[in-house]
Amino acid sequence: MKDRSLPGPTLVERADRALRTGPLHTLELARSALKLEGNPRAASAAVFALLGSDPRFQVDGEGIWRLASREAPGPPLRRLTFAVVDVETTGGSFQRGHRITEVAIVEVRNGEVGASFESLVNPGRSIPPRIQGLTGITDAMVAEAPSFEGVAPHVARRLEGRVFVAHNASFDWGFLDQELLRASGTGLSQPRLCTVRMGRRLVPGLRSYALDPLTRHFSIPIHARHRAHGDALATARLLLHLLNRAEVRGASDLAGLERLLKGR
Repeated sequence: MKDRSLPGPTLVERADRALRTGPLHTLELARSALKLEGNPRAASAAVFALLGSDPRFQVDGEGIWRLASREAPGPPLRRLTFAVVDVETTGGSFQRGHRITEVAIVEVRNGEVGASFESLVNPGRSIPPRIQGLTGITDAMVAEAPSFEGVAPHVARRLEGRVFVAHNASFDWGFLDQELLRASGTGLSQPRLCTVRMGRRLVPGLRSYALDPLTRHFSIPIHARHRAHGDALATARLLLHLLNRAEVRGASDLAGLERLLKGR
């Protein structure tokens, strides 16, 4: 039985608990966390009166509240350098002997799409007809291409010190990690972002978070779909839109973005 003599959580404690799951807009904080109903202006004013002078809480110009960082903030998201990756493969898993047929890396730096690298890769095995039809990459096209060992130094150099980004990142990460281990003995270790995961959190309401519907939502064209450079370039442009939405939601650095993506 509940002891009614014990006081319940204060409004400040409720706000603290709510914001531990991620940033909230003023009205969302007022209504869902603090149970302040009625006139929106009055509810917003109550939140500012309650929390505005408390150093444990921060609010930005968009009315997004978050807990004050208990750690020194990292570099701002827009100051980071991202390596946006796409690979095409022979269609199956790496564990079953499938290999990369094409790799592309597009740099995003200071809020802009930058230099890119792309190369066909000789997988050392035939490409199934179904995959040739999907990607347009044929056995003849990769016959004279370098093996992954030949492009590994270029790939490693363009990934080093950058945040790894891909659409459905676990797929591209898994192949490149294994290929780099095989070629040089050193796999991937940098921070990783997935634009599928970011899209689900930051663009609610879409029926699908595949690359095509997400890029259509932001009017981003894809040139050469299912080719590594075309998909990587579209993903890089998508990343900029998603980073902008994350910043509006109060994510100022990579740690803040991760907290936002983990939130309810």
